[in-house]
Parts: sequence; structure tokens; C-alpha cells
Amino acid sequence: MKVARAIKINYTFEKFRITDVSKLVFKKNLFIVLKKLFLYTFIICMSYILLYPILFLISNALRAKEDLFDPSVIWIPKHITFKNFEYANMLLSYPLAIKNTLIILIPSVIIQTFICMMVGYGFARFRFAERELLFGILLFTIIVPMQTIIVPLYMKFRYFDFLYIGKLIGIFTGKPMTINLLDTPWPFYILNFFGMGIRSSLYIFVFRQFFRNMPVELEEAAKIDGCGPFSTFLRIMVPNATGAIITILLFTIVWHWNDYYVSAMFCNENLPVSVMLTALNNRMSMIQDAYGFSSDDIYLIGSNVLEAGCLMVILPLIIVYIIGQRYFTESIERTGIVG
Repeated sequence: MKVARAIKINYTFEKFRITDVSKLVFKKNLFIVLKKLFLYTFIICMSYILLYPILFLISNALRAKEDLFDPSVIWIPKHITFKNFEYANMLLSYPLAIKNTLIILIPSVIIQTFICMMVGYGFARFRFAERELLFGILLFTIIVPMQTIIVPLYMKFRYFDFLYIGKLIGIFTGKPMTINLLDTPWPFYILNFFGMGIRSSLYIFVFRQFFRNMPVELEEAAKIDGCGPFSTFLRIMVPNATGAIITILLFTIVWHWNDYYVSAMFCNENLPVSVMLTALNNRMSMIQDAYGFSSDDIYLIGSNVLEAGCLMVILPLIIVYIIGQRYFTESIERTGIVG
């Protein structure tokens, strides 16, 4: 009897232990499921908020005139059309605008990235008396809006006089010799060459922080091997700064592509795609004449054509991001760790 009672007690205890462990496992699994559910819900909500403008553009750009007043059409059009893209292509002069944009963008991005990297390296590695003062002035330029200096810049490039040579010639000829650089890409190249391009001070700051955290032993080893300061920068520092370079390259591409204020001030005829987009509404009469639309038709399809134009303008950036997304993420992480 005693043995049977002991077995019964032991069985009850084991059953209790199994039940208790099962409850703990169940709670743990439930916590994991709820955590994943919350995480996925948060990601879906954030994705919807971030992608909403693009989804809105796609939905409206593909929408035909018949769907504009159909209350049952919310996101997916019943009559899908690509005519809006055709109109936007005509109004934007898309191939020519892309060409003008690339003429400004490609040299500007290369010049700006290299100059900012070199200046950032100088601020990070070389000690001189005015270093902190100059770096403070550099940081100050981050908060100075472009609108405050755009008029002097406009006049400077309208009557461009390199090193005041034109004024010296004017002493003998009676009239200063100046060059009009407006409506050419040269204002962008010159500003970037002197570290005054779009967001240049911010890029210099990023490069300075990056190079400050590079090991000094690299420079010492290069010096032992006979490298001078510039050779050390080109052959040692630049190859080790690929993460920061990719990050800044992508930022400069996006900011130059989207810029319309500076481009609108310096360009009158050879307009980049960002400026052409701002003038799209004013050019609606082109499709009115070409396709025989009435004023009411233009009023109805105007917003759809504008949204198609917006989509066409951001499409190259989306393609660049899809192609370089992996490198961009890695470079951001690398820059964050080292910088």
C-alpha cells in the first residue's frame, strides 16, 4: 500500500511538472507570436505611410478620364491608360530634360564628392592654427539658406570675371570683359569645385568624421613607404573610404536631381527635368493644340498628367535605388560604425 501511495504521489507530481512546463512553453510561444504580429503590423503601417505617395501617383497616372468621377474607383482604375505618360513626355520634353540634367549632374557629383572628401581629410588629419575657426565657419554654412546668397551668385555668374582679369582689361579698353555663364552647367561645376555646391558643407562634415576615426598607423606606414600627404590620401585613404564615398555619391545624386531652386536661377533655356516639372502646368496648352483638347478636357486630365510627370521624374531615382540598395545600406552601416 505504501509503495502504491508513493507511486501515485510521484505520478501526480510529475503530471504537475509537465503541466507547468507546458504552460511556460505556451506563454513563451504566445509572446513570440504577439511580438511578430506587432512587428509585422508596424512594418506594414510604416510601409503604407512611406509608399502612399508613390501608390497615389501610380493610381492616378494610370487613370482614364472615365474614372475621374466614378466613386467606385478608389485605387485600381477600371480603364487603365498610358496616355497621361505620353502627354507628360511631350510637356516635359523628357529626353532633352534628362540630357540637360545628366550634363549638370554627372560632373557635379564627381567634382563635389572628390573635393568634399579632400577637404574633410584635411580637417580631420592636418593641424593648423585656423582649423577650428574655419571648421566653425563651415558648420555655419550648413544653416545658411541658399536664398540669402542666390542674388550675389546670380550676378557673379552673369558677369563672370575670372580673377578680375576682365576688369584689368577694362582699364585699357574702357569696358570690363566679362562672360555670361548662366544657362550653362559651369556655375554648378565652379560652385562644387570650391566646396560651395548643394549640401557641400554637410558632406565635408561627414568625411571629416569618417577620416578622424581611421587608424593613424595607416598614414605612418604610408610615410615610411615614402608617400607624401597627397599620395597617402589618394592611395591609402580613398580606397578605405568606399563606404562613405558611396553614401555621399547617392546623396549628391538625389539632391542634384531634385534641385529646382538653384537650377531655375541659373538655367533659362536648357532646363533640367526638375525645373521642367514645375513648369508642366503652364505648358498644358501644348497638348491642347496637339491633340485638340478643349479647356474642360485640360482641366479634367491636368492633375493626372502632372502625376504621370512626377512619376517619370522620380523613376530614374527609383531604378538607381533598386540597383544600389544593397551597397547603400552597407555603406550607411559602415559609415555609421566608423564615423
